[in-house]
Amino acid sequence: MMKPLNTQQRQRLLSVMVLIGFFLFWELACLAFQVSDLVLPRPTQIFLVLFEKMPLLWPHTVQTLYTTVLGFALGVISGVLLGVMVGSSRLAYNVAYPLLVGFSSIPKVAVVPIFVVWFGAGTVPAVLTSMIISIFPVVVNVATGLASTEPEFEDVLKVLGASKRDILWNVSLPRALPYLFASLKVAITLAFVGTVLSESVAANKGIGNVMMIASGNFDVALVFAGLIILAVMGVLLYALSAYVEHRVTGWAHRKTENMT
Repeated sequence: MMKPLNTQQRQRLLSVMVLIGFFLFWELACLAFQVSDLVLPRPTQIFLVLFEKMPLLWPHTVQTLYTTVLGFALGVISGVLLGVMVGSSRLAYNVAYPLLVGFSSIPKVAVVPIFVVWFGAGTVPAVLTSMIISIFPVVVNVATGLASTEPEFEDVLKVLGASKRDILWNVSLPRALPYLFASLKVAITLAFVGTVLSESVAANKGIGNVMMIASGNFDVALVFAGLIILAVMGVLLYALSAYVEHRVTGWAHRKTENMT
């Protein structure tokens, strides 16, 4: 007799069923309404193109993944450092926050030409675009997590002889970890946006460049194949972030694990 599925297994099965249902609905809708391939290709056509052209797409996939991970890593490191500086001081928080919001409001497509002028077309502008688009959510969440430490708790620790550095390292930063990992899952998706944006404008390699050339040739199926590749890479990195989050901050998820 088969064991009944637990909550997590049921959720995974439901996710797979929803994904299959989505592609099935897409396929049937295109057939029923006779949608042109130049407007919306069917999933079977997209996956056929993906299978046939994967040897050619693979180097571009590796390039996009490398650029995104590198930009994301630099963005996380910079964001954590800025978040610690901003979140450790109420004055710094009030002074720097408007500047961060203003910088984040600048459309990233506007800074790509500047990076091209400074560093030339290629990988560097893509890495920098991926980095700057990843910084803001990390800074905000880390600063918020540090600022959420109760003042009464800090006062007690100071009475017990803890220095400000001890409080930051042993209390404030661990308590900010759930905020940090929440920002990582947002930042990784934004990092792909920055990479593809830069590759579409100023690169000769990468999925963004492939999609730009394919759209110019009206190869819509190849454009959607590129989107599928980006989606798969995004989901895998998101899942990796969620796994690390569960291993590092499992204490913050006890309630959700016990729900049935």
